[in-house]
Amino acid sequence: MKSLVVEDDFTSRILLQEILSRYGDCHIAVNGKEAVSAFLMARNDGHSYDLICMDIRMPEMNGQEALNEIRAHEKAAGVSSSEGVKIVMTTGVDDPKSVMDAFYRLCDAYLLKPIDKAKVLDCMKELGLI
Repeated sequence: MKSLVVEDDFTSRILLQEILSRYGDCHIAVNGKEAVSAFLMARNDGHSYDLICMDIRMPEMNGQEALNEIRAHEKAAGVSSSEGVKIVMTTGVDDPKSVMDAFYRLCDAYLLKPIDKAKVLDCMKELGLI
């Protein structure tokens, strides 16, 4: 499995990287712009990501905007969101509007911080990644 952690918070970034790296290559981005660039680079190299864990609130480009761009690139390439990269949104804010907005933008799952290893693994199982 190839994964990308998109997180501006150092602690959350390291924890997710530690959890996901046990299942394959795990790359890091610190904002939405880097996430979209990493997604495109991996796809263009023929080694697309299987999973992207992305914070909603980040500098430069937030997670919702990056999610939109990634899904737009997949759609332009003829890839439906159900066949594309699995995207799990993470946030420290329990805001129902943000949750609904993320699902409207076609995320696959949503996890609240603090990051909990068991919840991450359960989510990966539900998405069929492990």
